[in-house]
Amino acid sequence: MAATSGSARLHRCMVSPAGSHSASLIFLHGSGDSGQGLRTWIKQVLNQDLAFQHIKVIYPTAPPRPYTPLKGGISNVWFDRLKISNDCPEHLESIDVMCQVLTDLIDDEVKTGIKKNRILVGGFSMGGCMAMHLAYRNHQDVAGVFALSSFLNKASAVYQALQKSDGVLPELFQCHGTADELVLHSWGEETNSMLKSLGVSTKFHSFPGVYHELSKVELEKLKSWILTKLPD
Repeated sequence: MAATSGSARLHRCMVSPAGSHSASLIFLHGSGDSGQGLRTWIKQVLNQDLAFQHIKVIYPTAPPRPYTPLKGGISNVWFDRLKISNDCPEHLESIDVMCQVLTDLIDDEVKTGIKKNRILVGGFSMGGCMAMHLAYRNHQDVAGVFALSSFLNKASAVYQALQKSDGVLPELFQCHGTADELVLHSWGEETNSMLKSLGVSTKFHSFPGVYHELSKVELEKLKSWILTKLPD
């Protein structure tokens, strides 16, 4: 029940803007993590919070659910999947439920007076995949999307949605470590070239020697990109 009952039940941790709030950033954690966990990790890598003068940063936590790669064990994951691989079918039912829950979160920001084109969505690993589903299938009017160490399955519903789309699509900022053994660099590259071929304006940033992790250079590059998409 809790998983479908909207953002009121989606626990979130926030970094408020230092000045006047005119834009929002929704940053989704990877599988098994939490919003607070992701915020703490970023703080360790950057030696400070990811914080802005005018942008509120929101770190929601995925509700606990049975997760097939953990043999049905309970984990904080955005959706279920058969395995961590790019050549199996997506578990669309769980992805769609979470798109609805995260839509409530976007709506909450809009209700406070933030326009949709002043909201960015993105995430690390599974969070980046979730953000691509959320934006490219449901909210093509957001300011942009970012995906760090993420991928989409070969026959993703995202690709199918974009084939039918004829509007202007949000820009994608994508990063991947070349030494990532969990989510292969090639899966990220393949995702990026598919999205590009379907009309998404995107750059793919490779980080030599980086594993399935966040790096300081990557986060600083992301911060600069965020400010180009959401200027004060």
